[in-house]
Amino acid sequence: MEQQSFFEHSRKEISGVPIAARMRPETLSEFVGQDHLLGEGKILRQLIEQDQIASMIFWGPPGVGKTTLARIIARHTQANFVNFSAVTSGIKEIKEVMNKAERSRILGERTILFVDEIHRFNKAQQDAFLPFVEKGSIILIGATTENPSFEINSALLSRCKVFVLQSLSVSVLLELLHRALKDERGFGGQEISISEELLESIARFANGDARMALGTLEMAVLNGERKGLCTRVTEESLAQCISRKSLLYDKKGEEHYNIISALHKSMRNSDPDAAVYWLARMLEAGEDPLYVARRLIRFASEDVGMADSRALEVAVAAYQASHFIGMPECTVNLTHAVVYLSLAPKSNSLYRAYETAKEDAGKMLAEPVPLWIRNAPTALMKELHYGEGYQYAHDTEEKLTSMQCLPESLWGKKYYLPTEEGSERRAGERLRQIEEWKEQKRKATTHL
Repeated sequence: MEQQSFFEHSRKEISGVPIAARMRPETLSEFVGQDHLLGEGKILRQLIEQDQIASMIFWGPPGVGKTTLARIIARHTQANFVNFSAVTSGIKEIKEVMNKAERSRILGERTILFVDEIHRFNKAQQDAFLPFVEKGSIILIGATTENPSFEINSALLSRCKVFVLQSLSVSVLLELLHRALKDERGFGGQEISISEELLESIARFANGDARMALGTLEMAVLNGERKGLCTRVTEESLAQCISRKSLLYDKKGEEHYNIISALHKSMRNSDPDAAVYWLARMLEAGEDPLYVARRLIRFASEDVGMADSRALEVAVAAYQASHFIGMPECTVNLTHAVVYLSLAPKSNSLYRAYETAKEDAGKMLAEPVPLWIRNAPTALMKELHYGEGYQYAHDTEEKLTSMQCLPESLWGKKYYLPTEEGSERRAGERLRQIEEWKEQKRKATTHL
């Protein structure tokens, strides 16, 4: 927990302090990116400049300036700034800070409480903020990489304005890297030789994260070739620093669901290239291949279904193959299934059939099973007419009967409505033949 009225940030390079910390912007003019919020005339900039700051949540990926922006706001509004970690603090610490903020409020001083990773607080901890936010003892600024709709209590969320911070573009990251090479807080006092192409490689590698971009630059400089007073960053030395990219992917967070959704919808749209890309994004980031395989099995019936019943066989086989051989060998098995499912004819008739039936089942849970299709294993059940009138399809030449199997209130209800896609066309034709035969039999029975 850290508290300060203003930022006492030294302009001198501090030994052992990472360059990302040394280069942290202190004013809005130094802050780069987030033009949709901080450009001239944009809402957040106006709130800051007009000193009308209220409680808010900054939602965005790592390294886009959430903490930095909170510090700039505190500096601009001349408020006490309390940096609060959701990882190391509990309710006791929250109450201590709240009581101190309340005393400051009485003295006419405002307190901005910045809570990093606010999504890590449980419900009780989040609720502890509520009374102090409501009466204005604190201005709460929370930062989260997770969707606040899911991770923050609705009562607290309703009292905060949510601002979405975006990943930084390559051009913005390049601007930061050039500034770091010139600024005394960075490498301004040193002679650094690095080509524009290598700087762009660092910017692309950082994947929208300013902290990663600056950290990679620092590592490249430290590992560069020294000739006299000049440090030269070569392609070879940089390659050692960016040999493996850390993909933006949280196996339990929102990005997990975003990417599996992208895979699912790419296959549904019959786009194998996009589907294979999203598959690779998941697997290379460390996703469990069996999780992906289970989703493919669901897709095979939900989105392909009777249009190509082999799709389910392929998906199940991909699951078994992934289970047998594991990563990285199973990547090609999953790719096999993903491409097959992408190119297969599509039908969601099975999904729609179940969802429609589920709706009726939920409203009609007490509908009795027709007596003629009930089992009658005891004499009492037979006396109650269980099984009476049952027609055994195998005893007929057509292997069909006109017997009704739905509850009487649902006679004539259709759940499975086949499409004309792929092999489902044949299933639809067979269903029409069965329904016509049954209808003729029922009419004939009625006339007797």
